[in-house]
Parts: sequence; C-alpha cells; structure tokens
Amino acid sequence: MIFKLLSSDIQTSARCGILQTAHGLIHTPIFMPVGTVGSVKGIFHRDIVEQVKAEIILGNTYHLYLRPGIDILQQAGGLHKFAAWDKPILTDSGGFQIFSLSQNRKLTPNGCTFQSHIDGSKHTFTPENVVDIQRAIGADIIMALDECPPGTANYAYAAKSLELTQNWLERCMERMRTTEPLYGYEQSLFPIVQGCVYNDLRIKAAEHAVKQNADGYAVGGLAVGEPAEQMYEMIELLHPLLPADKPRYLMGVGTPANILEAIARGVDMFDCVMPTRNGRTGMLFTSEGIINIKNQQWTNDFSPIDINGKAFVDTTYSRAYLRHLFVAGEMLGPVIASLHNLAFYLWLVQTAREHIMSGPFADWKNIMVKKLNTRL
Repeated sequence: MIFKLLSSDIQTSARCGILQTAHGLIHTPIFMPVGTVGSVKGIFHRDIVEQVKAEIILGNTYHLYLRPGIDILQQAGGLHKFAAWDKPILTDSGGFQIFSLSQNRKLTPNGCTFQSHIDGSKHTFTPENVVDIQRAIGADIIMALDECPPGTANYAYAAKSLELTQNWLERCMERMRTTEPLYGYEQSLFPIVQGCVYNDLRIKAAEHAVKQNADGYAVGGLAVGEPAEQMYEMIELLHPLLPADKPRYLMGVGTPANILEAIARGVDMFDCVMPTRNGRTGMLFTSEGIINIKNQQWTNDFSPIDINGKAFVDTTYSRAYLRHLFVAGEMLGPVIASLHNLAFYLWLVQTAREHIMSGPFADWKNIMVKKLNTRL
C-alpha cells in the first residue's frame, strides 16, 4: 500500500492524498460507507459506485465471522468475490463490537471470550486469530485487535485497557509478519491508538503504535460518550505524533460537522453508520442543514431533497414525495434517504478535498459547519 500526500492547507492541518491499494486508488480525505455484513444496508453496489461514488467500503470482522462464517468466505475466494465488490475493503477487528457486548464478554490477556448475539454460542478472539480471520476475509486494510474503553472511563481503567491493547498490537504485528495473504495480494494492518481522553495515555499509545512502522494508523475510542470538544482535542494532540506520510483513520466518526472538524485536524479516513441509520428514520443531511423528512412542513415542498442539487445525483425525488413514502411506510423511503445521505457524505469529503487543493479550506469549512449544524 502506498500513500502519497498531494496538498496541505496553510491555515489548518487538513491534507489530501492518494492511497494506492491492490483493488484501486482511494482519494483522501475519504468517507467509507459501512457494509457491516458485506452489504451497505438497503443499497445496490451499482448505486454505491455510480451515485454515492464510494471508493472503499467497510466490513465488520465480528459480524462476518459469525455469519456467513470464515469457511464460506474462503470457499468464495474472499469477501471481494463473495460480495461481487471489486474496489477496496477495510475491516475493523471486532474490538468495538466487543465493547458493545460488555454484558456478554470476558477480557483476558490472551484475548476476549464473548457470546454471539445470534445464538448465544461462545467464541474467542485473540490477536492472532483476528489477523487470521481478516486474512480470510481478504480486506485490503485490516485492524489490530483492541479494547475500546468508554469515553467516560476513569484513568485507572483507561490505563489498564491501553496496556492490554498494546500487548495485543505487538502480537497482531507478529502474526502479520509470519503469515501470508490468501488471495494473491498484499494486505495492510493498522494499529489502533487508544487512551480515552487522557493526554499522556494517548501520547503513549501513539508512540507505541508508530514503533510498529505500519502502513497507516487508526484512532479509536472517540465518539463513544465524550464531548465533541474533547474528541477534537485528542485528534489535535495526535496530529504531530503520527507520521505525516501515512494515512490516519478516525474510527466510527461521525456527523458531517465532526468530519470537517477532523479533516481540519489532519484526519484522512472516516466511517460511520450514521448516513444509513439516520436515513432509515427520515433524517437527511444536506448542504444547508438537517431535515427531518417526516415533519409536516415538507408535505407540499416539491423542491429537490438538497436545494443545492449537488450532493445527490438523482434529484428527481422531491421532499414532498420522500415524506409521502415515509408516512405511507413504503420501503423505498428509507432507501432513497440512505442513498442521499451517503452521496452527501461523499460529496462533502470530495468538496473538502477540492478546497484543500485550491484553498482556502478553513473559510469554507467554517461556513459549512454552521450550516451542517442547522435544523431546517
């Protein structure tokens, strides 16, 4: 994997580049639609490419391991072939799902034993088998196993958690060095920088991660309960500590405004379920603000979903029509809303990229953040 930095903003830490993988180029900053079980919920691959213009999607190790299972994925030749997706894929390690299953998991120095949310069966993730599982899935970019502490964790818990994550990282890196890809192309493993909201722990985590000389670095454990300002402070803290010539991936973030603020602080890659999850409930993100399409005010508004008409390729759908679909309980409503939101997110990062290249990014970002936080 090769990352080439193309341009940086003179007023902020924003930057843009090109990430070269075995399955194609990724232009950063980039947003990755979440395809948890090998599909972006409710969206055809055709539309992910043609309307959303996604260059990479994310799969989830925990969910794919449980269903369809690693044997099926290996028989298919990996997730790319199984899902008929020929662009890059990133998989997370399952660490966040382990965090979410706090009532049904047990952490030990060896790994994590947990119960399946599907049938209650017991399973164990170790640093070694999580690498093996992601080798079998065949993602271009894979994540080291980590523990994701709550954003409100006290210092003692966060420190103990970080020690566990660092030990697991060293074992993950060793497993990568001593195994080979299964499908004839290289894979890259990213360490995950944890440390909660404690400066010294984040610094310690970043320094340890950088020593692994990885192809890129992820920042985890943010947007998990801490205030947004603390999240931004942690990103700023890490910016000078992570190599400038390697991509930085902020995991699970976030709102459009969060993404722009993080881009301004040097982040290159993002993922979040928000575009599709919120879209399914009728929340639309637009270039002028947030719309709850189920509100009565849109009943006879026959304008396009986004007045700008830039974020969503198919502007033939009006706000009134989309509201009608939601009120009528028609499944097409959540599909259109999800597709719009994903297209908007990709438009947003692409437009950010253009402003970083041409300048000034900061002025545009400040105007957009105010709009993005507005309820229409």
